Amino acid sequence: MAEHQIPQRQSPLEPDYRVGSHGDFEHGVDVILTETRPGSILQLAAWPGEEKMLMSTIRAVTGLALPDGAGGGATDGARAAFGFAPGRFTVVDEAEGLAASFARVVTPAIGTVTDLSHGRTAIRIAGPKAEWVLAKLFAIDFALPAFPFGAGRSTTHHDVFTQIQRTGADQFDLYVFRSFARSFWKTLCHASEEVGYEVQ
Repeated sequence: MAEHQIPQRQSPLEPDYRVGSHGDFEHGVDVILTETRPGSILQLAAWPGEEKMLMSTIRAVTGLALPDGAGGGATDGARAAFGFAPGRFTVVDEAEGLAASFARVVTPAIGTVTDLSHGRTAIRIAGPKAEWVLAKLFAIDFALPAFPFGAGRSTTHHDVFTQIQRTGADQFDLYVFRSFARSFWKTLCHASEEVGYEVQ
């Protein structure tokens, strides 16, 4: 009897995901682009008045303490979380199964848990010109004082909804709808050409 194997999730970027250096990299590359492929990408939403309870639950499950205020977030490298609207949070984990962990503790009285893992693509941009490249695409101040470590934002580029979190001094993780990922990837690569970029 043949053993049944679960097929691996394919990347929507594969036809245009070309590892190596591209653009004007004669003097080195200033941007590194990577698809990160986390195992879990969730959206958590709190009912009005239950925001603090949901933030406490996020801390209990992930170990990440979120600061108050819009866009506040935290990351420890393997897990990340940030608020992107009042009472709404994106929570990401390298491992699969995070939705089940939250489903056990987020009761219907607190809010909702939506697993977006198969509907989102995660892209990382890093390097000394990462802020500069992103500023070409989004009307957001990416400077560190305005967009601190762990913070997140929701925005659009030509109607492509994008969630962005700063995960390092010069590193950002972007979450886009899987169906728009290839188009967005091409745009991001094009915006990075003049500074030289490497796909890893």
